Amino acid sequence: MRSATLQMDPIRIAGAAWRRGLATVGLVLGCLLDVGIASAQSRPKPDWSLADMPSQSGRIFLVTGGTSGMGYEDAKALAAAGARVVIAARTPQRGDEAIARIKQEVADAQVHFEAVDLANLASVQALGERLSATLPRLDGLINNAAIMAPPQRVASTDGYELQLATNYLGHFALTAHLLPLLRKSDDARVVTLSSIAAARGTLDFDDLQSERSYDPYASYAQSKLAGLMFALELQRRSEAQGWGIRSIAAHPGVAVTELIERGPGLDSAFGRNWAKERERYHSAAQGALPTLYAVTAVEAQPGAYYGPTGEGEKRGPLGLASVPAAAKDAAAATRLWTVSEQLTGVSYR
Repeated sequence: MRSATLQMDPIRIAGAAWRRGLATVGLVLGCLLDVGIASAQSRPKPDWSLADMPSQSGRIFLVTGGTSGMGYEDAKALAAAGARVVIAARTPQRGDEAIARIKQEVADAQVHFEAVDLANLASVQALGERLSATLPRLDGLINNAAIMAPPQRVASTDGYELQLATNYLGHFALTAHLLPLLRKSDDARVVTLSSIAAARGTLDFDDLQSERSYDPYASYAQSKLAGLMFALELQRRSEAQGWGIRSIAAHPGVAVTELIERGPGLDSAFGRNWAKERERYHSAAQGALPTLYAVTAVEAQPGAYYGPTGEGEKRGPLGLASVPAAAKDAAAATRLWTVSEQLTGVSYR
């Protein structure tokens, strides 16, 4: 039985100040997007676009949360490039609608839907088993699905804080279940979506589930920091174990999606600020470019972190993003990995 007793300490962030900072994320965090990356990594062409994407004919991808936002844009672009695409999300009706919209633009799109609830580890395992029985291999996994800042703490089916369960633990488990399929590819890539909010995230290994103190935005940042740490640690382990997988992290900058509407709500203080500033933000299609670069570009670097550059009129769609200091802590990443295997009941061995 999975244990829910491994927890992290409360995130020691002054709640009000933290929320004010995140509410103005489009204005004050742009400087975090394009600094401090190891010089050994080559920078992507800043004006890289879908026109630069190589053919993906014959390749197979899975996109979580592909019914809307960046996930939908990922699925559509990959299908247009000739790939076979699996959209994995919770609601079959939304999956059918997404596929219909894609086929309106890409008549010969090879895209189908698989149901999964990332906040339910049994559902994640079932998806892994179905795909293992039906796919010859998997060339790319895009860990995209996320929820943001539900006002009240909600527990997942397995008893974990919902943002951590959906944004991180579900993807950690899904990647483990799909690892054998990924290893059958000659160029397997796992792209995990983080966020500029990860720079404000804190991991404390006594209250991982935010049971002692729940701040919706701090818990969101924690989940996104965990995802970034996972992406970097997965690359280290792939190299050490010879898995042959490129693990890459990406973030969309501040993009206009349904995340706010479904999280804190458009009537919240965050949502109202969002509405006032949304003309400054990236579209979902722009926000998807770092992910699409990471999962398709020949020159995409394993262990890199891609995201938009700059802000306002100077913003660009793609560059190397700054890795927060907390995400560079290899010892903490190893500990988080061990805790995650215990919480999810999966093993990468």
